[in-house]
Amino acid sequence: MSQGSAATMDSLPRLVIAGLSGESGKTLVSLALLLEAGRKSIPARAFKKGPDYIDSAWLTWACGHPARNLDTYLMGFDRAVGSFARHAVPDGLNLVEGNRGLYDGADARGTHSTAELAKALDAPVVLVVNATKVTRTAAALVLGCQHLDPRVRIAAVILNQVCGARHERILREAIEPACHIPVLGAIPRAPADAFLPSRHLGLVTPHEHADCELLPQHVLALVGSRLDFDRLMEIAREAPPVAVPSAPVVASPAGNGLTIGFLADSAFSFYYPENLEALRATGAELVSISALTAASLPSSLDALYIGGGFPETHARALSENTALLASVRHAASLGLPIYAECGGLMYLSRALSWQGHRFPMAGVLPFEVDVCDRPQGHGYVELLVAKPNPFFAVGTRLHGHEFHYSKIVSASNSPETACQVLRGTGCGQSRDGVIAGNVWASYTHLHALATPEWAQAMVNAALVGHALACRAWNARFTPPPVPLPASPPGSG
Repeated sequence: MSQGSAATMDSLPRLVIAGLSGESGKTLVSLALLLEAGRKSIPARAFKKGPDYIDSAWLTWACGHPARNLDTYLMGFDRAVGSFARHAVPDGLNLVEGNRGLYDGADARGTHSTAELAKALDAPVVLVVNATKVTRTAAALVLGCQHLDPRVRIAAVILNQVCGARHERILREAIEPACHIPVLGAIPRAPADAFLPSRHLGLVTPHEHADCELLPQHVLALVGSRLDFDRLMEIAREAPPVAVPSAPVVASPAGNGLTIGFLADSAFSFYYPENLEALRATGAELVSISALTAASLPSSLDALYIGGGFPETHARALSENTALLASVRHAASLGLPIYAECGGLMYLSRALSWQGHRFPMAGVLPFEVDVCDRPQGHGYVELLVAKPNPFFAVGTRLHGHEFHYSKIVSASNSPETACQVLRGTGCGQSRDGVIAGNVWASYTHLHALATPEWAQAMVNAALVGHALACRAWNARFTPPPVPLPASPPGSG
């Protein structure tokens, strides 16, 4: 493996939860199994196939540990398997939630599909079947999945959206003799958003769910109680040992003495744990800042990282925090390096318009953004860095992903950009990576395992910010007070 030579062979009980399509019930089943493991005091870790932030946040919520994304397109199979092996727990439950349908990948051959990841992990697959308005046809669908690639070990089926005891009995009698695998759960019909409401970009986040305190007992009552957890754990324990690679080389302590802030709250929650860990591994200190409540940026910052999230659903609160918006604008004007992705780009714009309302933002970038009813960019992205910028060398190729409903509008001129888009949408006109002084803002999300040079790029930019700070100014990110208007004659 490219991560280093295998140090040990560990028993890592594991399951891949897959479906026949998107919205089959994979997330609900995954959460129920993780919650049940917690109820039984069984150690559990969770992983999400693909780049998705929101499902990963829910998996983190359910197991109490950071869920890791395993994206073979972005990071390659070796790095994905290495990440799983390093973070999985021995003698517990290691659950990988797939995405889309089992064999759906980057092309017609299913490259980078959930099935290919399951083979790379040598993991048994539990297939979640949405049984709405089908009976014996469900057996044909499962049988087709078994025969399409016999190297994929489909070990069990869980039925979802089952309409009563008779429906369940017929499904079991059709699937088990034809497919020679057990049905280990049957979840009754319920509205698709009964537990996890959806909106644009997918599910609501755990930060924004209205009933997170009672949700575990509801999920366990309706779903967990209808799964044969013990037999599923037996299947997980039958998985063969995994070669655990040696730990990756730790980055040099080039970030010692640097302070990097990042906006983190319910508006900005799209951060891969590996990205933050990679920054800490350089020796940099990370400071969490709420864009909703902080009055100003800390004066100690050498760089600022603004990830993605849902600035549109928090637009009024973000816009009303004028003190922080002014602080960010002032910091950018002083040369603070700022790296922003998607939601961060929106926050740095002049204004955000959504559902007929316009909300002023930080005004660092020379345009406004509109949030539309349909996705404006969705999928994997490849960028070629073509212009000098504060973060990446010209000629660097960046592989990431995008999923945004917003687009750039109301720009007096086309904003200056650093990157040519070789795959994807970006900011439009085959460009991405808006640059303004020491600011980089793109619609492309990067993962530190897929782009190992990202953390060093952040540190290099922060070193520039640190050098600027050492040239001396006090309270550098607190904007000067705005003078009060003169009193009208006769008012005093």
